Amino acid sequence: MAATRLYLIRHGATNLTAEDRFSGETGDLSAEGRAQVARLGERLRGAGIQALYASDLPRALDSARIIGEAIGLEPRLREDLREIRHGHWEGLTHAEVRSRDPAEYAAWQSDPFHQAPVGGESGAAVLARAKPALREIVAAHDGGRVAVVSHKATLRLLLCDPLGIDPRGYREKLEQAPACLNALELAAERARLLQFNDISHYATQP
Repeated sequence: MAATRLYLIRHGATNLTAEDRFSGETGDLSAEGRAQVARLGERLRGAGIQALYASDLPRALDSARIIGEAIGLEPRLREDLREIRHGHWEGLTHAEVRSRDPAEYAAWQSDPFHQAPVGGESGAAVLARAKPALREIVAAHDGGRVAVVSHKATLRLLLCDPLGIDPRGYREKLEQAPACLNALELAAERARLLQFNDISHYATQP
């Protein structure tokens, strides 16, 4: 099996990013977020990417479309690459949840991989749907270069798996800034990290 270059990209900033709100299924790409992904698209213009996939949530899809315009590709949608669902915490800040549901919040903080808010998903549930999706994408483009636009928690969990990081610590050990770029080279069961949480394109002009 030839090595596949996989670009994992978080969507750009949203109207909720600065407020640190739980935004699993909500939040639209802000003007700042659009500028961030436009710069990333220009950066990737000559990368030889052959396929572009995205979560179907608006902030990821809009990010992928902006990137796609720069690299000449139309995004293919994957519902299983969506962000983690936060249930009845959706739209609230961490401070609000901590005040309203202290015991539930403490349990989630201690083990977000196995714990979930009422009506939401655990990290394990997200990985169970997103990991097979990513494997299908890589298998469909063996030896090629493919970009995937997804979300903060989903990407952190997907990065843990091939790099051998305990997913129970995905929130503490891995950061994913808006419109960041991660690059992996995958061959057989081996993975090599080439770039992580790279936002150097922030400083460039679209």
